[in-house]
Amino acid sequence: MNSHSARYSRRAALSLLTTSALVAFVAACGDSNEGGASSGLPDTINIVSINPMTGVFAYVGNSANNGYKLAIKEINEQKFLGDTKIELKFADTKSTSQTAAQELAKAIADRSISVVFGSVSSQDAVAMSPVAQKEGMPIVYTQAGSDGVIVGDYTYRATPLMREYYPNLNKYLKEQGWKTLGIIYNEAFPSLQDVGRNTLPEVARAAGIEVVASIGVPSTTQDFSAPISQILKARPDGVSILVSGAPLVTAMTQLRQAGYTGPVIGNPGAGGGTLKPAGKDGAGMVWPTDFHPDQSAASSQAFVKAYEAEYGEPPLNYAAEAYDAAWFVAKAIKKAQSADRKAIKDAMAEIAKEQFDGALGTGLRWQEREIRVPGVVVRWNGEREELLYEGAGQ
Repeated sequence: MNSHSARYSRRAALSLLTTSALVAFVAACGDSNEGGASSGLPDTINIVSINPMTGVFAYVGNSANNGYKLAIKEINEQKFLGDTKIELKFADTKSTSQTAAQELAKAIADRSISVVFGSVSSQDAVAMSPVAQKEGMPIVYTQAGSDGVIVGDYTYRATPLMREYYPNLNKYLKEQGWKTLGIIYNEAFPSLQDVGRNTLPEVARAAGIEVVASIGVPSTTQDFSAPISQILKARPDGVSILVSGAPLVTAMTQLRQAGYTGPVIGNPGAGGGTLKPAGKDGAGMVWPTDFHPDQSAASSQAFVKAYEAEYGEPPLNYAAEAYDAAWFVAKAIKKAQSADRKAIKDAMAEIAKEQFDGALGTGLRWQEREIRVPGVVVRWNGEREELLYEGAGQ
């Protein structure tokens, strides 16, 4: 994932193996550009979401699926496509890239499927995208923040890369008055590695802050006491911990035990209640992200209201991203007036030229088939996430 959203190490070899097998499977099924309505919309447009619904990334995949379901419900009820209905189907990757590849092969071979919503997992996505591009299947991802996901004109990502909204921290960093910063980052996740090595140091420099210590840790790290000790030896004014999931709880607890009491710069993987088990030790973590339920845009609040009415709880950013992705696809289908994959791909390119308002905010735009958003900065106060400011806070 972007945050999380999902990952690498033996990934390169696995992706090549999975992609080769998938190409062979799909080739045996015939020309993927055949079939589909050449003009005019059929009674039903079939879309499949290939996402983890069980396994380690299930909380992200299920949240995204909720966003897709809400958008499709609205699209159908509003008769946005006239009498044509979108039927949304689901395939569970079980949080494994092999299953994700198998489900994509099935979708490509099924001539009734017009579009795929791709996996939130980067490891899945880098295996899926080359095949979707080669076989002409429009695929729109959320999360999946690695290089190798956007590989051609059939591939889109409705989540900005982390590095796109980290500059929003500039205001916060200046307010802290820090002169020095220490960074611990997960070196196995491409998006976190990029932020830890490149983006955050650049943002820190822009705020007049020197990075005095930087340590990459493996994704398997369970005990952070050694890297925390190394970081604190440099006596930094501020600390950043860029890890996700349960290890973040451990890292924050051990950081507090080591005597650091100040704010901590994190990443979007801290969201979704991840820090609750840390109790008071988690309080004070701050991070930029692409969405918060309290952001002020009217389009965001309309989405939040609809989501809470449907599911009885506030949406996570994963649901907001998926909601906007589904509406993007629906607009492309309407413009194409066809269920044909190539026609939809061509229409997506046209729709992507337009700014729009959505769950993620106002004035949203696509650039090189990736969405760009204002973003927000949030803080975990020990009990819940609170919105600090929107965009650059200026």
